[in-house]
Amino acid sequence: MEIQTWQIIALTIVSLIFIWDGVSTAIFDNKPIFAGIIAGIIMGDLGTGLAVGATLQLMVLGVGTYGGSSMPDYITGAIIGTAFAVTSGKGIEFGIGLAVPVGLLMVNLDVFGRFCNVFFAKRVEAAIERMDFGAIKRNVWYGLIPWGLSRAFPVFVMLIFGENIVNTLVEKMPEWLTGGLSVAGGLLPAVGIAILLRYLPVKKYISYLLIGFFAAAYLAVPMFGIAILGVAMAVISFQQSLKESKKVVAVNAGVSQEGLLDGEYED
Repeated sequence: MEIQTWQIIALTIVSLIFIWDGVSTAIFDNKPIFAGIIAGIIMGDLGTGLAVGATLQLMVLGVGTYGGSSMPDYITGAIIGTAFAVTSGKGIEFGIGLAVPVGLLMVNLDVFGRFCNVFFAKRVEAAIERMDFGAIKRNVWYGLIPWGLSRAFPVFVMLIFGENIVNTLVEKMPEWLTGGLSVAGGLLPAVGIAILLRYLPVKKYISYLLIGFFAAAYLAVPMFGIAILGVAMAVISFQQSLKESKKVVAVNAGVSQEGLLDGEYED
């Protein structure tokens, strides 16, 4: 399958929108799963985009770019991985295996984009000293240009020149390497889940974890069914905690009333 010109333009615009959204509106909240879904729709294979994006989403849960730090750009990885997974015909594992190194390589361009923004930051500081609010606004918006291009330009280049390169590499790639990428792509979801479990109160909710594992591993319940089961258990847990909170409030109120003298009342 050959990637069409309109798809290249659309995916480039998507990467630009995501980086701007990440530093402004945060509608998509900089989540790879949304990038994978949109890339999948553009490429005409929503399932592949969702699988690639969701796998990368597991890799970044609990990770943030706090204090100006850089993290793997799995937004770009989801876009490129989905596009090449569909065009190469190698499937989801190949797309995931390609998306991870792309995300890691994009860390360097993230640093470069931040470095370029130092120029505009200095202009903002100078505008603040002379109380030029128009210049402050302009330079803040100008700062989005190098940051956006740090993602959009490499995506455009990879999609323009990468298709033939990828197809050639796939044809000449030894079986041990393609097999390794497939194995790595298959292992990454497990790694992502393991990372996720480190941030969750597993000891407190171990019974829920075992129920979900049993349903998926032994009853072969599809993921949508597992999601419904998870929502149901979350509602039950919330209702139980709400009842316990009401009991605590009632007990505290009773203790408070017992401490009052005859004829007194509590405000």
